[in-house]
Amino acid sequence: MYEHRTRPKYVMVAAFDGWNDACQSATNVIRHLVSKYRSLEVGHISRDGYYDYQTSRPMQCVIQGTRRILWPQTAFYDITVTDDLHLLAQLGPEPNYRWMDYVRETLHFAKQYDVSRIVTLGSMFAECPHTRDLPIDVSVDGVQSDLESEYNGPIGIPHIIDAMAIEEGFDTTSIWVSVPQYLGGNEPCPQATLELFQQLASVIGLKLNAQELEGKADQWRAHCDVMVRNNADLDGYVDQLEHDYDLKQHARTIASAGTPAVEQLVQEAEAYLRDLP
Repeated sequence: MYEHRTRPKYVMVAAFDGWNDACQSATNVIRHLVSKYRSLEVGHISRDGYYDYQTSRPMQCVIQGTRRILWPQTAFYDITVTDDLHLLAQLGPEPNYRWMDYVRETLHFAKQYDVSRIVTLGSMFAECPHTRDLPIDVSVDGVQSDLESEYNGPIGIPHIIDAMAIEEGFDTTSIWVSVPQYLGGNEPCPQATLELFQQLASVIGLKLNAQELEGKADQWRAHCDVMVRNNADLDGYVDQLEHDYDLKQHARTIASAGTPAVEQLVQEAEAYLRDLP
């Protein structure tokens, strides 16, 4: 007698190199998943017509004395999280051209795997301190959970995927993390990757293996602490960011307590403004 096994549930998660990926924080979520769970590359989106090779340049590598050219392209991975849950992970450079065609190909893969939800990841630079939890913005089916942080401005391919997926009837979640602007450069930010990873785990309803990311995040914060202590101007700037961050968090706490607490919030805000130089 043969045991009947049901097909696993699939959730699609997508991240893209480039403008949507400050400090590689979003794409490193996918890379971490691929490295820690059983993964199989199951498809790709053809490079032709989507990329400007002066922007996303081909790479040359030599393997056992043989030269190979690696062209920019999007890859899809089937990642086994549990027997009952797989992730269809999409990873590649943000395309330069024909975004709507590119998204149609993306959604074609999603339909083939009958995914239950599409999750897009992104990271951006912002004025926030490294000493606090990095700000996370989440939208579900196009509606942001925190209306105060509603974004208006230029968008990237994750936003287009989210919007077109909703039009096609998919359930969607978009998760963005803010990375401290004052750090500059494009060195990895493990803290941002960790917070995206934890939010993704919450969305899919499973505890994911984050131990390695937690260790790297601790090292990153310690490095930032040293950098700030050795720069008086930067130290003062981070103090101000911490003050603003804590004030906003306090305001949210009071606002959530109901109308009677609003007067207290107004009084504290007025006192803060009086104390400004």
